Amino acid sequence: MMHILEDVIRGMILKEFEDDSNFDIIINPDKGDLEIWRNRTIVSDGEVEDPLTEIEYSQAIKIEPDFELGEEASEELKIENFGRRAILSMRQNLVGKIQELEKDSIYKKYKDRVGDIITGEVYQIWKREISGFG
Repeated sequence: MMHILEDVIRGMILKEFEDDSNFDIIINPDKGDLEIWRNRTIVSDGEVEDPLTEIEYSQAIKIEPDFELGEEASEELKIENFGRRAILSMRQNLVGKIQELEKDSIYKKYKDRVGDIITGEVYQIWKREISGFG
């Protein structure tokens, strides 16, 4: 489940920044914490060639005053900073992946029972799907 959440968050980061290689996602299921960290190399002011991987010294010292040139600056990004559309899209992707996981689970449970006669109770019917065998 944590891998699904991380994949969905990485998808949101890719949409926003086009690259997720310098981002760390930390998920703590015990506490319910989620942290997104963006790592960039500190360069002199005015010498940023790639804003996705580099940050100006003057901006880096706002994060932490004792940073030095050449170091890697880690900056925490809050999910709410991605905007309403990105968050709603992430939510929809997460719901879709969870539903896919549930379907796979049901399939694995019954795939070896093809040809067996079983009894069950239908408790919900969607457009072309039936769920709730018990």
